[in-house]
Amino acid sequence: MADLFRPRWREGNDPFRRIVVQTTLRFMEVEAAGGIVLVFAAAVALIWANLDFGSYDSFWHTHIKLDLAIWSFDQSLQHVVNDVMMVVFFLVVGAEIKREFTHGELRNPRQAALPIVAALGGMVVPAALYAALNAGGEGSSGWGIPVATDIAFALGVLALVGRGVPVQLKVFLLTLAVADDVGGILIIAIFYSDSIQIEWILGMIGAIAFLLLLKRAGFRHSGIHAIGGVFLWLTLWEAGVHATLAGVILGLIVPADALYDDKGITRRIDYLLQRLRYVQEDPDPAVREHDSHEALRNVEHVAREGLSPLERLEENMAPISAFVVVPIFALANAGIHITGDSIDAALSSNIAWGIFIGLLLGKFVGIVGASALAIRLGIAFKPEQLRWSHLGGAALLAGIGFTVAIFIANLSFASGESELLEGAKIGIFAASIVAAVLGFVMLRWVRPRY
Repeated sequence: MADLFRPRWREGNDPFRRIVVQTTLRFMEVEAAGGIVLVFAAAVALIWANLDFGSYDSFWHTHIKLDLAIWSFDQSLQHVVNDVMMVVFFLVVGAEIKREFTHGELRNPRQAALPIVAALGGMVVPAALYAALNAGGEGSSGWGIPVATDIAFALGVLALVGRGVPVQLKVFLLTLAVADDVGGILIIAIFYSDSIQIEWILGMIGAIAFLLLLKRAGFRHSGIHAIGGVFLWLTLWEAGVHATLAGVILGLIVPADALYDDKGITRRIDYLLQRLRYVQEDPDPAVREHDSHEALRNVEHVAREGLSPLERLEENMAPISAFVVVPIFALANAGIHITGDSIDAALSSNIAWGIFIGLLLGKFVGIVGASALAIRLGIAFKPEQLRWSHLGGAALLAGIGFTVAIFIANLSFASGESELLEGAKIGIFAASIVAAVLGFVMLRWVRPRY
């Protein structure tokens, strides 16, 4: 029966659909698919940069120019990826945060307490360890780098562990990552913005007010939100606040409730189908065609509004974020020219060691320690199905800080500080790989509790 509702472009026995389209769609449904594509893109970037760093560097520093009468844009291709395309990534992050607060684990304060407190510990301790190693040094601005967790990588590794992983652990790690995203977004907004332009801040407030008024007035079409989002991005860009935050704000504003509940959908669809059958018996062809089209448009409206704008946004944009935007971001930013000198420099760099220790040790100590303290004080409770070794494995996976960590590293060090940025990226890579391996081994070793 489900085959009746599949789009025609997906079906068919011709080689292209059978080998390319259907195989790709099946792969995208695999839980670890986003992480696999991300790893592949990072590997391609590393290979490209080490085979011909000159072409890699010149390609991503090609400038894109746009000169309009009232506004001009002149940035490198890498900045276009980081400042424009990554809006989609942060839009999905904002939508996930909104969903968790309205319909997910963060809606229940008692259930949400453990991952939220764990996330707080997993941000404070890594930042403190990094700051202790780099206080007063040239890398002091990078304290926010080890705060981040890459949820695509972490959930991908968790999926590879297999059936022994309790559902509660996946919920814990996902909720922790969402809370971690909230902290990371606040850090970017407060500590990694340029000099603030007050007049554009007022424009940003106006854009947000416009979107909120549209929401209050009942406008639910994605095109309206897209127009408001573009204006919001522009005001943030000119204000000196990192423009990708426009995605987060838009994701938080999009309505999270469907217009019709299940009973309302059933009642309206039944009526419209009866109406459709009735009008098709009209002897006048012109009236029959007009009324049939009107009934079908109404059926389409009811079916669309059976999902909230937030659900539709996630359904449409999450695959684009996971399989297009984030891999391109990795391709544009993961290319490190690895030589003996760069490795020696990283081994003697407080920046690289601060990130490595922060992501690996800081995340583990911060998450496990904060969880234990919260449970001991009665602030939170640990689900019976979870062992402490489960939480330890999740804490290690939280040390995979690839995407957002590189994003914050790019904000921490100016374009003239390429050696500092290279050391930071080596620290991120090394910590993420070790965290993934240790987390996988630890969770494979733990027996499930039934």
